[in-house]
Amino acid sequence: MKYAAVGNISIHLPERIETNEELAADNPRWDMDLIASKTGVYERRIAADGETSADLGVKAAQKLFEEHDVDPKSIDFLLFCTQTPDYPLPTSACLIQDRLGLPTSAGALDFNLGCSGFVYGLSLADGLIRSGAAKRVLFITSETYSKFIDRNDRSLRTIFGDGAAATLIESSDQQTLSSFKFGTDGSGADTLIVSKGGHRKSDDAIGPRKRKRWKSDLYMDGPALIQFSVGSIPGLCDSILEEESLTQDDVDYFLFHQATRKMLDQLRQTMKIDPEKLPLRMEKVGNTVSSTLPILIHQLRESRDLKADSANMLIGFGVGWSWAGCMWRGC
Repeated sequence: MKYAAVGNISIHLPERIETNEELAADNPRWDMDLIASKTGVYERRIAADGETSADLGVKAAQKLFEEHDVDPKSIDFLLFCTQTPDYPLPTSACLIQDRLGLPTSAGALDFNLGCSGFVYGLSLADGLIRSGAAKRVLFITSETYSKFIDRNDRSLRTIFGDGAAATLIESSDQQTLSSFKFGTDGSGADTLIVSKGGHRKSDDAIGPRKRKRWKSDLYMDGPALIQFSVGSIPGLCDSILEEESLTQDDVDYFLFHQATRKMLDQLRQTMKIDPEKLPLRMEKVGNTVSSTLPILIHQLRESRDLKADSANMLIGFGVGWSWAGCMWRGC
């Protein structure tokens, strides 16, 4: 039996850096010190007007190939996770396959998930490798949420950043990913939603849960999302620990989706997790949605905080509502 192993990761961030100082200068009434204390974000990257998620994803993959001497022709399957595709059709993964020069024998697909997307993608890659359908999977996560956000939106503009990560998932004799757990509750769809651009035009179309305060196409009910996260994630973690016959003390790192500092602090306090075991690294990139976890892993590898054979829990949660988690042993 072959298993999926998380290989090298390369990231690509847009050139434009939007700092809190810039936001304060444009919006003198915004208390950026207070906002930063809640979000944990001090700057974020913003895609250019003509720059798409596929563009960012291609650049991340090209970095992966160059930085880690990966032959594009060795890729058996491409997974592309985004909620901001180039077109309704064709799938962006097909366009990326051509741009990267991947073999035409490779499978390629998009899947539309947000903050739980990285863990879902790992499970898909694990299934492809376990089944023998692929040996090397290129998994790209990429988002440009900034294109949904009005420049006057204090709630969203201060949180979200654009970015992409390319993760190589390879066949291994050792099982390093285990105990995948998932959850879905579509009753929370109206707490984080872009209601434009689809084909649901009838009176029963989903709209924002509460009155919109800003003109952004993206709507977010922050308190509801925190309530959802605090209500669902502790149980998810407990179920993974139970299946693994572990306790919290056995986990080296709880690698959580980097939503906001306030949300992660509430989860940490609720679950009584040692602060050193739940790293926060969103200060220079913001909430990059499906890319927060691979960017976090990349950062921890660069700082050499991840140790060989460390036991880490990967947790993603958010829009949908959707959540997912697993154990990952490695560095």
